Amino acid sequence: QVQLVESGGGLVQAGGSLRLSCAASGNIFNFYAMGWYRQAPGKQRELVATIISGTGTNYADSVKGRFTISRDGATNTVYLQMNSLKPEDTAVYYCNAINPGRPAYWGQGTQVTVSS
Repeated sequence: QVQLVESGGGLVQAGGSLRLSCAASGNIFNFYAMGWYRQAPGKQRELVATIISGTGTNYADSVKGRFTISRDGATNTVYLQMNSLKPEDTAVYYCNAINPGRPAYWGQGTQVTVSS
């Protein structure tokens, strides 16, 4: 059973930066894809960024140029560097790991709040 543990959330002013971390209990390169999703109050969970083995990265249009997803195989950690944060980025951010045909793994989430 893979466990994903997010950290790094918090309260930041608009224009500021945060770096989220997702520590996996297993080898992250065993997954087809890992990513970050977010869910704001009253809204559906949405994709923020993914990193796909052998393919590269994908970002939601709303975060392109501001957020960067990366991974460190030595520590089995996936990161989300978030710059130029906006109040609309306020949400609970979840780490995700998937393999085709299998249930996805999710972390417990970390709150990001951006004040105006």
